[in-house]
Amino acid sequence: MMKVSRLRLASVIANRLAASPAKEQQLSQEIAAFLLAEGRVDELDSLMRDIMQYRADSGTVEVVATNAHPLTDKVKTDIKSVISQLFPATKQIIISEVIDQNIIGGVRLELANSQLDLSVRSKLNRFKQLTTAPGGM
Repeated sequence: MMKVSRLRLASVIANRLAASPAKEQQLSQEIAAFLLAEGRVDELDSLMRDIMQYRADSGTVEVVATNAHPLTDKVKTDIKSVISQLFPATKQIIISEVIDQNIIGGVRLELANSQLDLSVRSKLNRFKQLTTAPGGM
């Protein structure tokens, strides 16, 4: 039997999600069972990025926002504004929140194939690099 490509699998999953968003839990179980049966569990992270990219290309941008605290409505609005500037053809923006106490402040945004780190830690690390580099400050 021929192996289904990860990109083809991502497009089928994305289309099924769009057609029946209420059945997301059932679809998740089917995906897990398929990957397990095919011995392709190690492809899960890549498959999820492919699904996110496929959906972004179709106008639905998903972003994982990692923050130390739950996002306020203002921060969510700001995130949507940034995403709309990066992806002008976006029809829908879905923000999934992840709480991480290691984030000092700010937020880290992860998209299908990119990351925008606006956390305080990232800014401090960048400042440290600039001040310790030869010819820095």
